[in-house]
Amino acid sequence: MRRYTSSAALVAALAALSLLTLTYGQIALPLADTLGALTGAQSTDLARQIVLDIRLPRVAAAIIAGGALGMAGVLMQALFRNPVADAWSLGLLAGGQLGVALTVTAAAFAGPAAVSFLTFFEGPSITLAAAAGVAIAAFVMLAIGRRVGAITLLVIGLMLGFTSQGLTSVLLHFAARAGGRVYGGWQDASFAGVAPEALPWLALPIVIGICAAVATAKPLSSLLLGETYARSLGVRVTSLRHAVLAATVLLVAPVVAFCGPVSFVGLIAPHFARALAGTARILPLLPLAGLGGALLALAGDAIIHAPWEQHFLHLNAILAIVGAPVVILILIFSPAVRQWR
Repeated sequence: MRRYTSSAALVAALAALSLLTLTYGQIALPLADTLGALTGAQSTDLARQIVLDIRLPRVAAAIIAGGALGMAGVLMQALFRNPVADAWSLGLLAGGQLGVALTVTAAAFAGPAAVSFLTFFEGPSITLAAAAGVAIAAFVMLAIGRRVGAITLLVIGLMLGFTSQGLTSVLLHFAARAGGRVYGGWQDASFAGVAPEALPWLALPIVIGICAAVATAKPLSSLLLGETYARSLGVRVTSLRHAVLAATVLLVAPVVAFCGPVSFVGLIAPHFARALAGTARILPLLPLAGLGGALLALAGDAIIHAPWEQHFLHLNAILAIVGAPVVILILIFSPAVRQWR
């Protein structure tokens, strides 16, 4: 009952924040005009253009991406049994960026025809490239995670992430101008660059990833008590790891491809969900972490798109203000981290 009440409260908060974000910004709209644009009722042409063409795709991208990262964080923290594991801290986001940068640079060296092909098929080609980078980074970290403790794994993940970001910068130096345009402003992370026609390419892999996450939730919960216990219940641990990694890639790769390296959402949302649900079981945590991640991502987006006089705020800067203290508290007080010291 507790998790259902929490879910309802999160849905209500998400709906209210979405409406606020659609209404409030550089150009403030009357609430009636916003609702009219959403429902097709009477509203001004300017209101319809602002709401439907600019703000609604951004809000939808924030909700989809934040929800995906929140659920991916639940999977990764359970799989690695590490409370500070998420796609950013373990280098998966940077791996996805590197995959996209390699694709863009390869197209630049292949000639104008390849760049035109890449631009025309921007949605699927970028998503596949990001998926490859995220998958490789995930399997590397899984192999390393069997040999080292939680703190060491976190440091290695951060170092691999910095290395990938450095290689990405070097690769883009050799990319053609068209390739650089495709890569866009992802380094700063933003939901504003997701066009309406790109939303299906963002959402479809994530929906498949959610289905895979739900399918692996029960055996993954048993893995929290150790591999021996999981095997005693008939769980094929190796196959489970691969399935969870596949679900994680499907959840994370589209976000990297279209929104950039959105940090800290996947780390914070699972802890928020556990506090609300009062359980460590995976299945109840997934919807709560998804809703919490969506709310956090949308809140960050609403802050940076508020009508500030100067516009120097970036999404990851806002998320870091919330996320970094959470990481510090986890590293100091979490029993799961202390046992690896």
